[in-house]
Amino acid sequence: MVGAGPTGPATGNRLLKTSRYVTYYWEEVVMSDVIVVGAGVVGAACAYYAARAGLDVTVVDRGPVAGGTTGSGEGNILVSDKEPGPELELAVLSNRLWRTLAEPGGFEFEAKGGLVVAETEDVQRQLTGLAAEQGVEYALVGASELRDHEPHLAEGLAGGVYYPQDAQVQPMLAAATMLRRGTDDYGHAYGDDYGRDNGRGNGRGNGRDNGRDNGDGTVRLRLGVEVTGFLRSGERVTGVRTSQGDVIGDAVVNAAGTWGGQIAALAGAHLPILPRRGFILVTEPLREPLIRHKVYTAAYVTNVASDSAGLETSAVVEGTPAGTVLIGASRERVGFDRTTSVPVLSRLAAQAVALFPVLREVRAIRSYCGFRPYCPDHLPVIGADPRVPGLYHACGHEGAGIGLAPATGHLLAQLLTGEQPDLDLTPFRPDRFTEETS
Repeated sequence: MVGAGPTGPATGNRLLKTSRYVTYYWEEVVMSDVIVVGAGVVGAACAYYAARAGLDVTVVDRGPVAGGTTGSGEGNILVSDKEPGPELELAVLSNRLWRTLAEPGGFEFEAKGGLVVAETEDVQRQLTGLAAEQGVEYALVGASELRDHEPHLAEGLAGGVYYPQDAQVQPMLAAATMLRRGTDDYGHAYGDDYGRDNGRGNGRGNGRDNGRDNGDGTVRLRLGVEVTGFLRSGERVTGVRTSQGDVIGDAVVNAAGTWGGQIAALAGAHLPILPRRGFILVTEPLREPLIRHKVYTAAYVTNVASDSAGLETSAVVEGTPAGTVLIGASRERVGFDRTTSVPVLSRLAAQAVALFPVLREVRAIRSYCGFRPYCPDHLPVIGADPRVPGLYHACGHEGAGIGLAPATGHLLAQLLTGEQPDLDLTPFRPDRFTEETS
């Protein structure tokens, strides 16, 4: 071996700035401060905030950017469906960060608010009690006021609760934009060969330099590269083995979403993350918008918190800037089975028409499914893994990963740089599960 050693130093909980090139015989390898496994929206947020904090980041994914669960999401940024507690605190922080991220543009962000509707007076009382406990912005909506918010709602509903902080984002564009900003604002992106310039140029032979000092990080992308194992120095993780060679770093962040449990297992850590399938129906583009907000029934809140492996559905309806209407939501644990279920789609369509009768004359043009990363206690896994030094987790967000991505990346960047996180991460600790938990 010629050059620096394969492990990077760490001081306390703060990673030292150690991006460097190492030559193993004929092979040149880039060393990073942080390796992020997963190029979905959570991984993109982790890379973005780590680079903003001055760390050099390599993002590894076996597919393209947003090629997994992110590409199958509606783009929900919700506080309305969270019970009081740590996940709601995470959602409120993330909601604020999303609005900051959206200011420069680059991806669709609609701060349109959410309307939760009640079919009965008893359900309306329950919604009212929940809203009062959440401590977020809300407004009670009486039965006679519902059509002021949504003119095409069905008659006979008992009321609802309006949440102005709820929003929607185009998740694939958002993930790509965060990665792009991580490179444009704080460094440069490198392709699979990383370039051959260690002088802070762009590695593509045009001699440009980003003009920033060593306080700025870089983001490198390694797409089409599958993680097959971990590198170690003693007990500490020092990188990952991949289908295209080793990637060396001072810390590894597991942001593999629904596959986060599999990545953790490669390091010898147990995370009981399971796929929870969901379908979405997409309508033809409409000439005029019919639906102003994200609208869903109270059953959606119940289904989110359910532990059932069986099929559960609830009406969730919202428009998009493209004019289409997205219709959900279903939940079931069937492994990674992508088989289209016509009965599920029929149920979703019927529930949407019951909520918005005007949709009866609108054609559905396609459907798709995705897999939410389900954890048994419905909380994500965020933070350093005490069982595997050098390994951090940012996964298991179930259906809230898009909404919670910025806060997750922000808090992990604080951990990686030795800062006190803005929120207590104890409820999200990776070692909270027993081996029997599934």
